[in-house]
Amino acid sequence: MLVLLGDQLSTAYQRAQFHLGIFNPKTVSVTDLFAGGLFPGLILVGMYILYQIIIATARPDAAPAIPRDDLKLTGDRSFAMHMLHSLAPPIILIVLVLGSILGGLAAPTEAAGVGAVGATMLAAYRLDEKRAKLILLSGFSMVVLLLLTYKFDLRLQRTQIPTADWIAILIAIVFFVLLFIGVGVSIHRVWNHRVASGARILSEVMRATMEISAMVFVILVGAAMFSLVFRAFGGDDVIHQFLRGLPGGTVGAMLVVMGLMFFLGFFIDFLEIVFIVVPIVAPILLQMKIDGVLMNPVWLGVMMAVNLQTSFLTPPFGFALFYLRGVAPPEISTMDIYKGVIPFVTIQILGLVVLWFWQDLATWLPTVIY
Repeated sequence: MLVLLGDQLSTAYQRAQFHLGIFNPKTVSVTDLFAGGLFPGLILVGMYILYQIIIATARPDAAPAIPRDDLKLTGDRSFAMHMLHSLAPPIILIVLVLGSILGGLAAPTEAAGVGAVGATMLAAYRLDEKRAKLILLSGFSMVVLLLLTYKFDLRLQRTQIPTADWIAILIAIVFFVLLFIGVGVSIHRVWNHRVASGARILSEVMRATMEISAMVFVILVGAAMFSLVFRAFGGDDVIHQFLRGLPGGTVGAMLVVMGLMFFLGFFIDFLEIVFIVVPIVAPILLQMKIDGVLMNPVWLGVMMAVNLQTSFLTPPFGFALFYLRGVAPPEISTMDIYKGVIPFVTIQILGLVVLWFWQDLATWLPTVIY
């Protein structure tokens, strides 16, 4: 979501500055949004956990513990090791992907490559953990390569390369070869593994990736055509005058835009909202001031992202609701799921309120890192 939103917001920010007579515009990148969304995201997670603790304490029957017989484990240490075995690899993968973005080691596209390679190796590891030494070594090689990239300049297109950099380059070549071999083994293992239906896992993944990518680009092209026609007929001027004329000034305009995005989230997913609504309203909002200062694009982007997050939970077309419906037991009805997401949607709205009053939660980290 942040990748797509960041691209649209960057264009909107430049248009807003041109309208203000700033012909040397500043930019806002996807990396800025990733950094800006870190603390608000952690706050939302903390609020989710706090709500679950309160419910589990007040109504223990609503959050029953897993029966020990179902765990098929003995002793607390065995359970802890089981949890570590299940959670550590995906957590490490998440840290590598987001850490490479926040640390400036990779652009979001390159970080996606890190995630794809890491996910492939993780899948191969899960398929045959008894023959996983080479895959584990290649995973370690990926971590080492990222650390070397962070500490040393590995570029060869230089007239003078210090001795320390040469040593780092040679070490990086060795670990790259190990990583290349491990990725090759992982791809071979995943490609040859078949699911119950007889289809290959990797083939299904590539097909799903192609379908989603095609859908995104079709929406992008259609939304771009719509925006061009909308602006050609002066639609953006009408929206601008409407938002400017609302009571409350910037506050009123933000409330209307946030309310519109929240309402649209009930019926369409975030892709359409990002590609259709954001290019129309964002340039207008970014020309407005809050407390005498122009609206910060990173703060606006994070506010929109948190708001769009509710579209995953709001019925009838929330993605998360369909995912949950697919794994929930038959005795849990769809209406039970709809009722169950109400507290979490409320928490996200509360998170928007917190972010409104404490804008530094979104703007402080990008300023410090970059």
